[in-house]
Amino acid sequence: MNALHTLFLISMVAWFLSEFLYKNMLKSGKEDKRDKDKSTLNILWLAIPFSIAAAVTVSNISSLPIIHHIWIYYVGEAFILIGIIFRFIIIRSLGKYFTVDVTIKQDHKIKKEGFYKYLRHPSYAFSLLTSLGLGLYLNNWLSLIFAFVPPFLAFAYRIKIEEQVLIEQFGEEYIKYRKTTKKLIPFIY
Repeated sequence: MNALHTLFLISMVAWFLSEFLYKNMLKSGKEDKRDKDKSTLNILWLAIPFSIAAAVTVSNISSLPIIHHIWIYYVGEAFILIGIIFRFIIIRSLGKYFTVDVTIKQDHKIKKEGFYKYLRHPSYAFSLLTSLGLGLYLNNWLSLIFAFVPPFLAFAYRIKIEEQVLIEQFGEEYIKYRKTTKKLIPFIY
């Protein structure tokens, strides 16, 4: 369990550092249409750190275990690592079109291959998987709620804003794409 706890701490640092680097390195440029964000980035940067701090705090002051088996820690850590790694892969696959703020690049195109064949927002899906993993790793019902619900609500708002911008930019092409994909969970939602 000690090695798992060390891996958990390392993955939490990697999660924070990767998100911090994304925020500071992947902003839109001056030539982009960047007045569309409507504070969604700020909301995410409030919701996610709050959710992590609240989930960890609650797990330290209360005992409401989800399950009394050690495997939940391994499942939680696996979700954290999968979320971090696949979010990185997705961000890399978008290349110059990925920005942390809701933005339309001048030569922007709708990505429809890879994960985007099934999900419109796979980067957000894997970020939420990391949050879910945190809640499971902490093995506390209240921690799970705090770890997952605030980021989910922040991403839901961001998706609403982002999809409005995409419809405004791409019209029928994006509406058609929306009909053939799910937001966050393949084949479900």
